[in-house]
Amino acid sequence: MKHRFIFLYCLLCFSVSLLAQTEKVQNRPYIDQRKWHYGFMIGFHSQDLHFQNNGVANSDGQTWFADVPQYDPGLSVGVVGERYLTPYLSLRTIPSMHFGSKNVTFIESGSGETTIQQIKSTYISMPFDLKYSSIRVNNHRPYVMVGVNPMYDLSIKKNDLLKLKPADCYLEVGVGCDFYLPFFKLIPELKFCFGLANVLDKDRTDLNDKTLLKYTNAVDNAKSRMIVLSFYFE
Repeated sequence: MKHRFIFLYCLLCFSVSLLAQTEKVQNRPYIDQRKWHYGFMIGFHSQDLHFQNNGVANSDGQTWFADVPQYDPGLSVGVVGERYLTPYLSLRTIPSMHFGSKNVTFIESGSGETTIQQIKSTYISMPFDLKYSSIRVNNHRPYVMVGVNPMYDLSIKKNDLLKLKPADCYLEVGVGCDFYLPFFKLIPELKFCFGLANVLDKDRTDLNDKTLLKYTNAVDNAKSRMIVLSFYFE
């Protein structure tokens, strides 16, 4: 799924470079000079967890390792508010919700036994991004962005193999391109999000079955990651 996102975006950027070879009449030439821009966002994403396994054997002599071997697509929706700062720089906030899941696979090193936990997440987020745009060419304007994105997971479950903390903050980096259409602006964007906090909850007082502690004890650290392909309409 991650490679599909990257391939689609590279194809889009290549198409833009071909379209920009001839000079055309500009659509909505003054839209970027407004102090505020508003719109909405819809997109797709994939969630990941990066584990730091400790390789320590439990009381039964088993050694478990956790991983997320594949990515499942999720849905992202939100609204956009963008503040003009300079002709090339703007500040953007995007209150959003992300609906998705990740499948954590635990493998026992000796026997090869596997256990799978599906972790469903409903994130509410409030990112703040700086957007640096190039010179507009005809009706296209590429840009790069960087920002921070506090998130809170509304779907945390108890009594499961792993329990994650609901709050996290992500560092975001990405690229995009403004398409100036006759009646609105379309903005496809690909960004990579890296969680800064350890979201693994080691306090498992919620567990009714204490034998499940072997999965939590096998992992020292877990950090969230996300790839988001978004389409903004302004």
